[in-house]
Amino acid sequence: MKVEIIAEAGVNHNGDESLAFKLVEAASFAGADVVKFQTFKAEKLVTPEAEQAAYQIENTQKKESQLSMLSRLELSYEAHHRLLSRCNELGIEFLSTAFDSDSLRFLANDLGLKRLKIPSGELTNAPLLLEHARTGCDLIVSTGMSMLSEIEAALGVIAYGYISKEKDKPSQEAFELAYLSEEGREALRQKVTILHCTTEYPAPLSEINLNTMNTLRQAFNLPVGLSDHSEGINVPIAAVAKGATLIEKHFTLDRGMEGPDHKASLNPEQLRAMIHGVREVETALGNRMKLPSVSELQNRMVVRKSLVAVAPINCGESFTKENIAIMRPGNGISPYMYWDIIGTTAKRNFQAGDLIIV
Repeated sequence: MKVEIIAEAGVNHNGDESLAFKLVEAASFAGADVVKFQTFKAEKLVTPEAEQAAYQIENTQKKESQLSMLSRLELSYEAHHRLLSRCNELGIEFLSTAFDSDSLRFLANDLGLKRLKIPSGELTNAPLLLEHARTGCDLIVSTGMSMLSEIEAALGVIAYGYISKEKDKPSQEAFELAYLSEEGREALRQKVTILHCTTEYPAPLSEINLNTMNTLRQAFNLPVGLSDHSEGINVPIAAVAKGATLIEKHFTLDRGMEGPDHKASLNPEQLRAMIHGVREVETALGNRMKLPSVSELQNRMVVRKSLVAVAPINCGESFTKENIAIMRPGNGISPYMYWDIIGTTAKRNFQAGDLIIV
């Protein structure tokens, strides 16, 4: 199955619709399958007193409230419609993350998206998780900052949202029962991909823990991918070798631009190189069967060995350890026959270098 690549534009448009269009075009040119944005109303996302994360202060070189920072990074609903149209023209999927209920309804109902992304910060927001699931959309669930128990609880809410009726009353017990039910499990298998993630910008290599992908796959029996915030392109390429089905990576038009995420993003050239690397690794992974490849078949006779005379052997003379050896090429008798041949008599004459024929 082809690894999906989400080019995460996020808020790297800085609230400028023209930059958002350029990000769509850059993602398409780089070969991404999906370009993803973030949809929110700042006043519904944070309180006026909410402080920036340390990385946001460092990356922007400006200390202010989250509300002030995020207000500059909104895209209008009208801009979303235009971006979706451009994505359709280019043949790249438009995706966005909703951070509030109004934005979620807009993405699912007005834009008609069939797939949604739940960010790591909303993993414990049970009401919003439930709203996501009740859209019926496929969900990509990022798991940064979480423990296995928190992921399991979130999947319980999502399973409940998929299989319950609107009139049913949500509760923790109902979530658990939905998660344990075969119907709930099947809904998750059909609709949910979980992403390993380290929520830091940039994420230190020592804290990436790609092996956690194995843990997630074993724990939940769901497709697993990586939302990567490390610097460079090595980690997402390695994640593909670890079995990632989806890679999400931030990118920007210019890493030197003002904004919270530019410094932890790839530029368009790096994005293209990452996608090329992912596709190479994806091709190299191949299948699980251990068989000679087509290109190997032409080399087998060259590099394998056969039983060969290393001294003249007359008809009727015995084959011995002294007059036969194992040498290239490999189009004669297999070395596996060595012990069977020793002590038998030659039925013809051999010169040194002749392949043994019996």
